Amino acid sequence: MKITILTLFPEMFTALSASILGRAQKEGKLELTIVNIRDYTEDKHLKCDDYPFGGGAGMVMMAQPVGSAIEAVDPDHTARRIYLSPKGATFTQQKVFELVGQEHLVLLCGHYEGVDQRAIDLFIDEEVSIGDYVLTGGELPAMVVVDCVARYVDGVLSPESLVQESFSENLLEYPQYTRPVEYRGLRVPDVLRSGNHAEIDKWRREQSVAVTKKQRPDLLEGKS
Repeated sequence: MKITILTLFPEMFTALSASILGRAQKEGKLELTIVNIRDYTEDKHLKCDDYPFGGGAGMVMMAQPVGSAIEAVDPDHTARRIYLSPKGATFTQQKVFELVGQEHLVLLCGHYEGVDQRAIDLFIDEEVSIGDYVLTGGELPAMVVVDCVARYVDGVLSPESLVQESFSENLLEYPQYTRPVEYRGLRVPDVLRSGNHAEIDKWRREQSVAVTKKQRPDLLEGKS
């Protein structure tokens, strides 16, 4: 899978070269490209933002550098182009499953007060938000999208890990334990040490339902 990120602050994405995502890139399972929008501005001072028409606080990212950057990385519009925006539809596990089927994603990171609407109208397929709160820019949301989607690319994680994690069946994950057996008076549940895999699976399922009911009862709505 190929993911291209357009940003004014490429240095923020060094974290994506570590851990599982870093290994996936080294093994050729994930192609991640970070593009500096400033490289495409026609302004001799590399300016990419200006004051908003109609007044107001802050600056707005200009349409020209954004549009030119998108056209450069996706000239034939074969990629799914996404603008990380607080106005977008909420990012969910279902959206992850939808996006992992794409061969190429282009993620646009807004900053300041946002992006000139003309760039969105001309070059963006959809807007996505990772939650109902405000961040300083789209860089952190872009990292969230990359991390969530890349995990489902073939070979990045084992199939068993994907099946048994939170939200795989609209349930939160069951509690996990490792050694030692006892820590500060709390013991690992006996069933997990029993070797009876049928009972272990049953316990985990019951725990997932209980945790979901307590923490996110909305996920159980409509489930019998």
